Amino acid sequence: MKKFVEGSHAIAEVIAKCRPGVISAYPITPQTHIVEGLAKLIADGELEAEFINVESEHSAASVVLGGSAAGVRTYTATSSQGLLLMAEVIFNIAGMRLPVVLTCANRAVSAPINIWNDHQDSMTVRDSGWIHFYAENIQEAIDLHIIAYKVAEDKRISLPVLVGIDGYVLTHAFEVVDMPEQELIDKFLPKFEPIVHLDPDNPVSMGLLGAPDVYIETRYAIEKTMQDALSVIEDVSEEYSNLVGRKTGGLVEGYRIEDAEKIIVAIGSIVGSIKDVVDELREKGEKVGVLKIVTYRPFPKEAVYEALKNAKYVAVAEKAVSLGADSPIFSEIAALMYKKGARPLINSFTIGLGGRDISPAQIKQIFADMDKDEPNTRYIGLNEKLLEA
Repeated sequence: MKKFVEGSHAIAEVIAKCRPGVISAYPITPQTHIVEGLAKLIADGELEAEFINVESEHSAASVVLGGSAAGVRTYTATSSQGLLLMAEVIFNIAGMRLPVVLTCANRAVSAPINIWNDHQDSMTVRDSGWIHFYAENIQEAIDLHIIAYKVAEDKRISLPVLVGIDGYVLTHAFEVVDMPEQELIDKFLPKFEPIVHLDPDNPVSMGLLGAPDVYIETRYAIEKTMQDALSVIEDVSEEYSNLVGRKTGGLVEGYRIEDAEKIIVAIGSIVGSIKDVVDELREKGEKVGVLKIVTYRPFPKEAVYEALKNAKYVAVAEKAVSLGADSPIFSEIAALMYKKGARPLINSFTIGLGGRDISPAQIKQIFADMDKDEPNTRYIGLNEKLLEA
C-alpha cells in the first residue's frame, strides 16, 4: 500500500504491524514522534500492547529487558544522550541474549548540546553485542525493522537489533513508501517463541554472576553468533525482498562500483546524496561509486572486501569520530584491507557532525581529494574562523 508519510509515523505503523506486546520509551528529540504514534495506536485500540511510561531511558531499556525475558516481543526507541543513559542496560540485554528491537533516531551527543543528526550515539555502543542496521531512506527504515525482528528472534541468533535512522533527515521527512500489509508481515514474521523465558511454573535464572571461569565464554558465544548472523541476515533479507518485490536489507549495497576506481563508503541518508553525485560525475566520464554499509554489526568483512578490492582509492565518509584515534568505520576498513593484502589508498573524511549540511560540492571534494596521500582523517567543512576564536 502506497502512502505519503512522515518517517517517524511510518516506523510507528510498521512496529505496530510487527505486534509487540510491550513498548516502553522516554521522549527525546528527534525520536518522540515514533513513540507518540505508538501510544496513540494503543490508546485508539488499534494495537493490543502495554505502553509503559517511565522516568528515564535507563528505565525504558529495563522494561523491555524484562518484557523480553518474560517471553514477549518488545520495542523501544531513543536518541543521543538517551541511548547513552541506556548503555548499562544495552549491554545487559545483549549479554542475556534477548531479541529486543530498538530504533535509534541518530543524533549528536553533548556537550555542547546539539539536537541534530550524526552517528556518534549509536557508534558509542557498537561493541555492546547488538546487531546494527542503518537506513538510507524511510522505505529502507520500514523494511529493516521487519527484518530486524525476524533476525533477532531467529533461534540461531537471539540477539538484540538496533536500527539507526538519521534524526530529522528521515524521522521528520515525508516520503512515498510502500507500507506492507498486515497479512504480509504476519506471513513473514511468526509469533515470538523465546528459547527460554521467565515462568513461575518453570523457574529459571537469567543474568547471573559470571565469574572468571565462565565470563570469556559468554563473550565468545556472542561473537560466534555475530558471525553466524551474517548469513542469517542475508537469508532473511532475501526472503523479505522476494515477498515484497524489491531488494532491501542485506549486508552492503554497491552503487556503480563494478568498474569504479574511486569509491566512497558511507552509512545512512548521506548515501542518497552521494549516489546523485556519482551519477553526475559518471556523466563526465569519472569512474566513481559508493558502497553503502547496511549491516554495521556484525561487520561484513568479506562483503566489504569484495566490493573494494579492485578500487584504486577508497574514502570513508563518516558522521562520527573516535576522538584521539581514526574514525570508527575507517579504522575497520583500513585494518581489513591491510590484512587481506589489498592496497587501495584509503582515507577518512569526517563530515556532517552535529547536523551540519552536506552539500554536493563537499562530496565532490571528497572524490577529488581521496587520491591524496595526506593525513588519514580530514574534516570537511570546517569553519576556520571559529577555530581561531
